[in-house]
Amino acid sequence: MILQTIDWGFVVGFFILSLAIGLAVTKKAGKSSSEFFLSGRNMPWWLLGISMVATTFSSDTPNLVTDIVRQNGVAGNWVWWAFLLTGMLTVFVYAKLWRRSKVLTDIEFYELRYSGKAAAFLRGFRALYLGVFFNVLIMATVCLAIIKIGGVMLKLTPIQTLLIASLITVIYSALGGLRGVLITDFFQFTIAMTGSVGAAVIALRLPQVGGFSALLANENVVSKLNLLPDFSNTEALLVLLILPLAVQWWSVWYPGAEPGGGGYIAQRMLSAKSEKHAVGATLLFNAAHYALRPWPWIIVALCSLLVFPTLDSLRAAFPHVDPGVLRHDLAYPAMLTFLPHGLLGLVVASLIAAFMSTISTHLNWGSSYVVNDFYKRFINPEASEKRQVLVGRISTFGLMILAGVIALVLSSALEAFHILLQIGAGTGLLFILRWFWWRINPYSEITAMVVSFVVAVYLQLIHPRTGLPEISTPVRLVVGVGITTVCWITVTLLTKPTESKTLRSFFLLVQPGGPGWKRVIDKARQDGELLEEAKQGWDVPAGILCMVLGCFAVYSALFATGNWIYGKHTLASILTVIAVASTFVLTKAWKKLRLAS
Repeated sequence: MILQTIDWGFVVGFFILSLAIGLAVTKKAGKSSSEFFLSGRNMPWWLLGISMVATTFSSDTPNLVTDIVRQNGVAGNWVWWAFLLTGMLTVFVYAKLWRRSKVLTDIEFYELRYSGKAAAFLRGFRALYLGVFFNVLIMATVCLAIIKIGGVMLKLTPIQTLLIASLITVIYSALGGLRGVLITDFFQFTIAMTGSVGAAVIALRLPQVGGFSALLANENVVSKLNLLPDFSNTEALLVLLILPLAVQWWSVWYPGAEPGGGGYIAQRMLSAKSEKHAVGATLLFNAAHYALRPWPWIIVALCSLLVFPTLDSLRAAFPHVDPGVLRHDLAYPAMLTFLPHGLLGLVVASLIAAFMSTISTHLNWGSSYVVNDFYKRFINPEASEKRQVLVGRISTFGLMILAGVIALVLSSALEAFHILLQIGAGTGLLFILRWFWWRINPYSEITAMVVSFVVAVYLQLIHPRTGLPEISTPVRLVVGVGITTVCWITVTLLTKPTESKTLRSFFLLVQPGGPGWKRVIDKARQDGELLEEAKQGWDVPAGILCMVLGCFAVYSALFATGNWIYGKHTLASILTVIAVASTFVLTKAWKKLRLAS
């Protein structure tokens, strides 16, 4: 495939726009670390929400969805659709708590919530563990996707693809800070959505597909269309639906879907104008992330089953692609090779936009940990604001280089997805409860982090080489969750709690409320300190009600769209009514929740 002048016009124009935005906000971004990493805590909900969606709309996401659909059908997407529960819990329970904390990064939370050397160690170690190791692994999966896209669509080598795709990204990220990332994300999301819809339309028009009716009637596709797993297939039902909804959503830490919020989602909430804007941003993100974006990718994935039904057909069509990275996720960029010129350039630009939006966020997020929670906290506490910005810009370049190197040894987006899930297995419940149970301490967090990692290394890397019976992916996840949860709860009960002064100051600042703080409140009252006076009524039950209503609204919208596409108009109409009704009731409940707060 050779891009023509009109195609290169879209690509080059997008690069110029991204650089121009970075240059335009460079001066303001460089004023202070708060400006560079949080945009001065003055961002509106709609821009933050779109930025969250753009960040999770990565160049590897269509590849991941395609891999899932080709192997497990549309219902296979429940492995990530289940995370909506986590997202809605963050919207209505945790968003306002994060905004009240007033921390620069979510890692700074550790020394706000805990005390002593253990809290300091946890903050420093997590800054490097998440900001460098984990963050680089995530970025490497995104880089892997752009490598596959560059190899299939442009016949570039992996190194050539990485150099071209990452250079502009790292430059505007280092210059413009979070403000530059947010503004660029707005344009990137618009371009990315336009490109994905255009790709779906062209895929349906291919002679091998023959339009919607032919696609939906094809024997290769019919078995892949169900929105729910086959209930007669116990294994599929367990893996694709029961496990994600019963265990995965609350127990697993995964970037963008952290139980209790965290990572770049917390960064967006912390940069909001107010609690109201923080909640609005996360609500917009979850609605768009789950209900708006998936269907264009799913349509292309289903079409690919007719054009490239097997891996052998992909291998025959693209003999120049490294066999080591040829997996089902390659089918998405393979389908894009049929695009006409003009639209081809727009779609290439959209994929670059998806790559850049995700990478730029992770670069800024990761460097915020390196600067605020490691460099300033432990290396140079007296560092000036300009010095912190400089270190942030340097670490931005360093993180990009590391991600590119690791990307060269990965082979599959789905493989990386399962590795990340396993590493975070069992830590999610802790992140949910640490706001509402005073007894959790830094040793709880250290235990959860270490045990989950050790168990993941054994199950993913060591056990397959022992000759012992194979352990399936769902069993590995449940085992990881069980072992990690039991270990951190046991350590919590056996170690000393955080000192009273820290617990009281945290309660006064964040005002989480609830029965989990009763002992702290009672002890403070005995000491003549009335924490209840600062406590706003415990609104978590109302927040959970809003969470349930929000899930009904988004899931109904998601499945209504699918049934409209499938031509099942009666069911689609019913689901549309449920979505509208749930949204109406949600607005009423949310209003009462805000008044109660």
